[in-house]
Amino acid sequence: MKITTAEFIISNSEVSKCPKDPLPEYAFIGRSNVGKSSLINMLTNHKSLAKTSSKPGKTQLINHFKINNNWFLVDLPGYGYAKVSKKSKDVFQKFVTDYFEKREQLVCAFVLIDIRLEAQKIDLEFITYLGVTEVPFCIIFTKADKVGKTRIQSHITAYRKQVLASGWEEMPQHFVTSATETTGKEELLSFIDNINQEMFKNNLL
Repeated sequence: MKITTAEFIISNSEVSKCPKDPLPEYAFIGRSNVGKSSLINMLTNHKSLAKTSSKPGKTQLINHFKINNNWFLVDLPGYGYAKVSKKSKDVFQKFVTDYFEKREQLVCAFVLIDIRLEAQKIDLEFITYLGVTEVPFCIIFTKADKVGKTRIQSHITAYRKQVLASGWEEMPQHFVTSATETTGKEELLSFIDNINQEMFKNNLL
């Protein structure tokens, strides 16, 4: 898939105010400062479609971007550390869980993981939540350029062990990416494109 158009549509904190278009949606979420905005900009060929910041917690709303006029990329607030009040965090968590549990157009969630780190408790808890809620998801390992090509597989193997130890029977489908080197871009967009084609062919949306 080649992305030719990427248009910001709306930001909000209420699922009921999300776009009414019957188009498939792919939601991107991860711990604060995992490189989500950089990844989104890389995928869409835009330098500033999603706002990047050195300060964690920049994204604080549900952001919808219409891609090629036939699907939505959804940028969700990061979980974990962010310089916001506890009350604000509670609100973030509520509208994020509302999105996952009520948004019928959601096709797949992409959970972003910093490949340099061991499995974090909050990440494992989040993918467990998605599993229990029966939300289809994949893992996207980010910042692969920071560990070097020879160490990527060993980092993933270590992560797999921790995922299996936390109760999963198998490692969820995953992608390895680098926003700096555009690693994983074609694989990820092809994955989305294949799902879209299958859904449109079967009139599922």
